[in-house]
Amino acid sequence: MSAYAVLAAAWGAEVAGWDRNETPYVEHVRSAGIPVTVSPDPEPPDGWEVFVSSAYDFPGRSRAELLAELVALRRSIVVSGTHGKTTTSGMIAYCLEKLGHDPAYLIGGEIPQLGGNAGVGEGWLVVEGDESDRTVERLRPEIAAVTNVELDHHTTFSSQAELEEMFERWLADVPRVVRGWELEPAAIELALPGRHNRRNAACALAVLELCGVARDEAATVLGSFRGAGRRFELVGESRGVAVYDDYAHHPSEVEAAIEAAREASPGRVLAAFQPHLYSRTRHLAREFATALSSADAVCVTEIYAAREEQIGGVSGKLVVDAFAEVSPGATIGWTPELDDAASFLAGRAQEGDLVVTIGAGDVDRVARVLLELLR
Repeated sequence: MSAYAVLAAAWGAEVAGWDRNETPYVEHVRSAGIPVTVSPDPEPPDGWEVFVSSAYDFPGRSRAELLAELVALRRSIVVSGTHGKTTTSGMIAYCLEKLGHDPAYLIGGEIPQLGGNAGVGEGWLVVEGDESDRTVERLRPEIAAVTNVELDHHTTFSSQAELEEMFERWLADVPRVVRGWELEPAAIELALPGRHNRRNAACALAVLELCGVARDEAATVLGSFRGAGRRFELVGESRGVAVYDDYAHHPSEVEAAIEAAREASPGRVLAAFQPHLYSRTRHLAREFATALSSADAVCVTEIYAAREEQIGGVSGKLVVDAFAEVSPGATIGWTPELDDAASFLAGRAQEGDLVVTIGAGDVDRVARVLLELLR
C-alpha cells in the first residue's frame, strides 16, 4: 500500500494514509509528502475513496482494485509466480532505470539500489503481482511473466492444478507472456549467488527483450544488481561469522537460500528457520525439514502466524520432529522464541561460518541479536 500511495500521489491524486503502527514504510510515505495518521482505527475524510490493505478488515475497496487501476493507466509489466517475483521485478526495474528508460515500479520488497519499493518514472510500470489471494487475475498488463508455479497458499488453492489453471487463465488475456520455468538459467555473471537467481535473471532478460532492450545491453547492467531487501541480504559480520537474512518461506525457497549460502562461503552453514503460517507448516513440515537438512546446524522457532488463527496441534515443533526423522543425528534445535534461536546460533558459530536466518516473519531480528551476542 505504501508503494501504491506514493505512485498515486505522483500521478496527481490527493492521497492520505492511515496505519495502526509507525513503520519504515510510513516514514517512506510521509517523505513523499503524504500525510499519514497512526491511530487505533481509521477515520477517512468524508467523500474520499478508501482503499484497504488485505491486512485489515475495514469498509472500503480492496488493495487489488487500486493496483488494477494503476496498471490500467500505463504500459505495464506484471511479474508473478510462486518464487522470485520480488527479485525478478526488481531486476527489470533496475535495468530499465540504469538504461535510461525512466520506469515506474511497485515492488513487494525494498530494492536498495533504487531507493525503495516504488518509483514514479514516465516509462514502463513494473509491478509485482500477488497470486496468494488470486488478485493478480485483476491485472491487465501488456507484458506478463510468471517465474514458476508451486503450491504455497493452501487456504487459497486446493491443489497445484487449481493454481496452474488460475495462472493460465490470467495469461490468456495478456498480449505478451514469459513463462520462467521454460527458460534456462542465465549464463551471466551476477552479484547474487544461487541457481534460483540465475533463473530469475533469465526471466528478467526475457521480459526486457519484449520491452525492446537488447539482451547483451541488459545483461551487462544486470550483473551489478545486488538484490532486494531480505533476499539473502548480508546483515553484518562479527568475529569472522557472516550473518545473512532471507525471506524464504516455502521448502523450495529454503533449499535455494541454503544453496546460495554454500555458494557464497566455503565454511559451515548454520540456519535459523521461522515457519510462516499454520496452514503451510501443517502441509509442508517434512518438506521444510528436508530442505533444511543441507545445513550443518539448524534451529527452528515457533510459527509466525501472520493473518491466520492458530490451528490446534500445529507448531514449529512439527518441523523439528520431521528433521530428526529425515536427518537422524544431525544438529537440530527447538528454539520457540527468537532470543532462543540467537543463543543457539551464538553458541555454535565459529570463525569462517555463514549464518542465515530464514522466514517471512520477524526472524530477521535473530540476525541482529546474534551479531550483538558475537561482539
